[in-house]
Amino acid sequence: MRNMTNQISAADSVLEQWLADEDARRAVMNNGVGPGVVTPAQMAGKNGLEAMQATLQGLAPYPSIGKTLDFMLMEVDEGRAVFQGTPGPAHLNPMGGIHGGWYAAILDSALGCAVHSKMVAGRGYTTAELSVNLVKAIGKTSRVRAIGTVLHCGRQLATAEAKLVGPDGTLYAHATTTCLVFEIPSQLKV
Repeated sequence: MRNMTNQISAADSVLEQWLADEDARRAVMNNGVGPGVVTPAQMAGKNGLEAMQATLQGLAPYPSIGKTLDFMLMEVDEGRAVFQGTPGPAHLNPMGGIHGGWYAAILDSALGCAVHSKMVAGRGYTTAELSVNLVKAIGKTSRVRAIGTVLHCGRQLATAEAKLVGPDGTLYAHATTTCLVFEIPSQLKV
């Protein structure tokens, strides 16, 4: 019983930190450019990691789908991206569970941004394949995190994996992606 109490306390502590991190990140992003689509001028000369960091700093727009689905980018490093979110009543399927599309969207965001962080200036990517495995229903939880990590990034293909976890470490879903890597057309460059 004592071990279970320690696990709950540890999860509560992690959740408290996640919520504080989210409040701080949301303040920066909302006081910046806000939601929208990045322009070629905002991307000019930046590699993928620099572009993602500009979003975190509020210097470039963040994707509006995050507002719709209640998740947001929390961290990005080379080859790694973390999103945090909360599925709510608007994300339920007809049977009352969290719609599989919500799981897929937050995982795809973590996967894609992890791949994006590996792009050199002038290179882009698009998802060619996405595979999602739902392993446990998300119950009444405040937050989950999707943690995406690049496995391979070459000239033409990139692959990545992601896990969707709760503050107690519970695995809710995992996913993989294959992305096509390409040169960004010159008319889109500034």
